[in-house]
Amino acid sequence: MGSYKIAVIRGDGIGPEIVNEALKVIEKVGERFHHTITFVDVDMGGNATDKYGVSYPAGTAETCKACDAVLLGAVGDPKWGPDRPAEQRPETALLAIRKDLGLFANLRHATLRPALIDACPLKNEIAAKGMDVMMVRELIGGIYFGKRERYETEDRGVECTDLMAYSEMEIERIGRQAFELAMKRQKKVSSVDKANVLETSRLWRSVMHRLAQEYPEVDYEDILVDNTAMQLVRDPSQFDVVVTENMFGDILSDEASMITGSLGLLPSASIGATAPGLYEPIHGSAPDIAGQDKANPIATILSVAMMFKYSFDLPEEAAAIEAAVDKALADGWRTADIAKAGETVIGCKQMGDIICANL
Repeated sequence: MGSYKIAVIRGDGIGPEIVNEALKVIEKVGERFHHTITFVDVDMGGNATDKYGVSYPAGTAETCKACDAVLLGAVGDPKWGPDRPAEQRPETALLAIRKDLGLFANLRHATLRPALIDACPLKNEIAAKGMDVMMVRELIGGIYFGKRERYETEDRGVECTDLMAYSEMEIERIGRQAFELAMKRQKKVSSVDKANVLETSRLWRSVMHRLAQEYPEVDYEDILVDNTAMQLVRDPSQFDVVVTENMFGDILSDEASMITGSLGLLPSASIGATAPGLYEPIHGSAPDIAGQDKANPIATILSVAMMFKYSFDLPEEAAAIEAAVDKALADGWRTADIAKAGETVIGCKQMGDIICANL
C-alpha cells in the first residue's frame, strides 16, 4: 500500500485516447492493490505549441521531477513539421525532456504474446520459438544530441554534418544497465556496434569488454548492427538483452516491434540514475486516426506495467496488468491494427474497458 504521483503528458494525435485507457488501468490497479495514485497533467508537444507557442514550456521538467513517474502518450503533429522553428516542433520537446530528466536508458521489451503468434510476420516455425527481447538503447548521447552544422561549399552546394560522440562514462552506464537486467533474465547480453567502421563503436566495444569481465555469469557477444538487423528476422529467440547506442537502438527496436505484430503492442521505459522514469508506447501520434477510437492502447497499458515494475518496485501489480492484457488477447479481442480478415474489430475505449474488467 503506497502513494504515488504520476505526471501525465497526454500529447498529440491519438495520445489523449490511449492515455485515457492507461489511466483507467492505473486507477483499477490502485483499487485492487490499495494504492493512492494522483495525476498531474503536463502540456508538451504540438498541443503545447498551440497553447504557448513552444513545444516544451518552461517548468515542464521541474513539474515532472516532482512526481514519481511520467506517463507520455505520443507527441507529433504534421502542422508543426521540420520547416517550423525548433522550439515549436514536438520532437524537440521529446529530446529535451529526456536530457533534462537524465533518462539515459531506454528499455523496450519486445515480446511475442502467445495469442498473437499469427500476427507475427515471420514464418510460423520461427514465430513458434517465441521472442522475449529487452532492447536497451542509449538515449541522450550519440548523433541525436551531437553538434550540428550547415554550411556552404564552393563546389558541392550546401553541406551538413551531425556529430556522433560517446564518452567512456556514457557507454559504461548504459552497459551496466544492460548487464544488471541480464542478471535478472536469461543472462545473455548482445552488444551492437559498427566497430569495423566507427571509432565511437571501437570505444563502445572496449568499454563493454571491460564490463563483461565484471559479470562472468553473463554470456556476452559483440554483434555488428547490420548483422543484428538480419538476425532479428532470422531467429529473434536467440536474443535476451540487446544493448546499443542511440540511433542503432532507435532503428532496431522499431524492427523488433513489428516482429511482435504491431507497433501498437510495444511499451517502453526511459530511466536515469535518480529522476522519475518516463513511460510511453514506442509508436507515434498517428494523427490520421486521431479522435476516431481506432488506436490500440495496449502498448501504453503495458508501459504502465513497466512503470509499476521499474519506478514503483511493484512486480505483482505489473504482472497483473500483463495478465489482463494477455487474457483480452487470448479471448480474441482485437483492435484494427492486429485484427486478421474476418475478425471482429473493437475500438480503443472498449479494449481499455476489457483489460480493466480483467483486472
